[in-house]
Amino acid sequence: MSYTKKYLNKCQGLIETVASQEAKILEVAEIFSNAIVSGRMVHLFGSGHSRIMVEEMWPRYGSFPGFNPIVELSLSFHNLVVGANGQRQAMFLENVPGFAQQILRNFDVTNVDAALIISSSGCNVVPIELAELFQQKGVKTVAIISKLHSEASISKRSDGRKLQDFCDIVLDSGAPAGDAMIKVENLKTPVAPGSTIGSCMLVNCIKAELANLLTQKGHPPLVLTAGAVIGTEKATELFQAAYDEHAHRIARLYEKVGIQSYVSEKN
Repeated sequence: MSYTKKYLNKCQGLIETVASQEAKILEVAEIFSNAIVSGRMVHLFGSGHSRIMVEEMWPRYGSFPGFNPIVELSLSFHNLVVGANGQRQAMFLENVPGFAQQILRNFDVTNVDAALIISSSGCNVVPIELAELFQQKGVKTVAIISKLHSEASISKRSDGRKLQDFCDIVLDSGAPAGDAMIKVENLKTPVAPGSTIGSCMLVNCIKAELANLLTQKGHPPLVLTAGAVIGTEKATELFQAAYDEHAHRIARLYEKVGIQSYVSEKN
């Protein structure tokens, strides 16, 4: 059997893992719909390659406003690999305690919001601390991890706790321990990861169910749609309207930033 067929067979297993979580996916969509209908946002976060899932959710074709994509370049700008802004620094920074608090300090988060945090291992400090901070604020938080990879991995956090310990719902990408799914003959270590495939499927299943719920609740989303589907003029109108909605929603996240802490300091 070719390695292509072997990889695609492994991907079929990922599909089955995602399909087995349909009830959880529906629950997540309900949580996210409540936040969006209330005029708030779903905060998205992933460091390292997990930023791919953040951008898969929003903004791209087939997606819609309601999400706050938190992408820290210092944790996910990998194309230089070495040198300034290299991979070593990013891998170091994603395990610096207190970094998550500095990220979240930029937003006025309320318990009406929701959050989705992606981390294949669930063991890096920044995503874990971010989930903990959301939990403290009463924010319903969802994790996407690889269950097998997380179980085989050791948390970088001093108390040993992992991302899933601070989340209301945990979804499994189905990727194996180590992520890579294919063993090549005469090569000692496996290649071809699976977590991105499984996680992207979860993200888009959530997106589809969420779009349905928002429409049922009388809030049909403004979906970024290609001109090849609806014509250039209509597509442009939708893009502008969707970006405007995002701007209005995100403005609410900055409206009261620091006000409470400033008042507390004065008193």
